[in-house]
Amino acid sequence: MESLDRYVAFDLEFNTVDDVEHLIQVSAVRFENGAETADFDAFVYSDVPLNSFVVGLTGITQEKVLTAAKAETVLKELQAFIGDLPVIGYNANKSDLPILLANGLDLTDAYALDVYEIADTMRDNKLHGMKNFQLKSLAEFFHVAEKNAHNALADARMTARVYEAMKDTQEAEKLLGKQNEKEINADDNPFAGLAGLF
Repeated sequence: MESLDRYVAFDLEFNTVDDVEHLIQVSAVRFENGAETADFDAFVYSDVPLNSFVVGLTGITQEKVLTAAKAETVLKELQAFIGDLPVIGYNANKSDLPILLANGLDLTDAYALDVYEIADTMRDNKLHGMKNFQLKSLAEFFHVAEKNAHNALADARMTARVYEAMKDTQEAEKLLGKQNEKEINADDNPFAGLAGLF
């Protein structure tokens, strides 16, 4: 797993009507050395009526999107927030990146890694027994869940925190491996116990 020290995690909320995804919220968090240093959160203008499922899931109301800035403005601000940092997301290749692209922002080259894809590679050993691979389930597994899941800002934070927890797990395994290696080497050396006497 690639270990990034500085990056931006992002998430979107959208309203699907007649098989068309209408962007309604764009959020991101900037992380540096394991800590959040800044956040970006904006609703996006849409005059398409929000379906009741989206309202119930996200808590976003029609008034919030009717009074918001248009996608072009919001996405320029997001691009400025990201700058030249690498970007991470959760299963973003399937929906978030294509939706951004459809609205004029291509983050393909900046997209450094997908936390869902990393979790999938950990499925058989480190995450054995996970009931599902939804972001909130992983966040609960790593004890980094936010209360208001399905809000883009909360989900962006959980994406970053799950990634940080995965990095910590990887580092702990490396340390454990080194410790075990030292112990094995010490067991193989009959004079290891005398090392402190000379």
